[in-house]
Amino acid sequence: MKDYIDSGALEVFVMGCATDEEVQELMYMKAKYPEVNEALKQLEIDMEKMAQNAAIMPPPGTWNKIEDEINDLILREERQNKPVQFRTSDNGYNGQPKAPAADQYIEVEGASSHMRLHKAWRYVFAAIFVLGKIFLGFAIYFYLENRQAQEQLKELKTEVKELRR
Repeated sequence: MKDYIDSGALEVFVMGCATDEEVQELMYMKAKYPEVNEALKQLEIDMEKMAQNAAIMPPPGTWNKIEDEINDLILREERQNKPVQFRTSDNGYNGQPKAPAADQYIEVEGASSHMRLHKAWRYVFAAIFVLGKIFLGFAIYFYLENRQAQEQLKELKTEVKELRR
């Protein structure tokens, strides 16, 4: 029995990775030998303690957010199952849907003033920023070249005027 318990079959079963044959064999051994049953119970207790020690506490207010989301889903489902209400207008036409009530809109307030982006978009924005700097450099370069060419053109015009005289 000690060899069977130390073989790792109990750990495989507790982790949920055992095959059907291994599960059947373990159930047989568990029913036949009480020490296998005790080892299995102790292993489950140890695994639970390890999971509790490694657990990370969620940020405060998480449960309230989850509860609000569930309540919103329930209310949305109830609204979708209601029949559409129509009103009669003053000029005798029917069939215009009712205007939505003010309480149907949810006020959205963010916890932070920062936007969250998918990682791929971060790379796109970084590439756009770098390209913008490159284009700015080219614009300044060509502006200075143009200004220098215009000064040279003015000098050449003055030289041509002096030569004509």
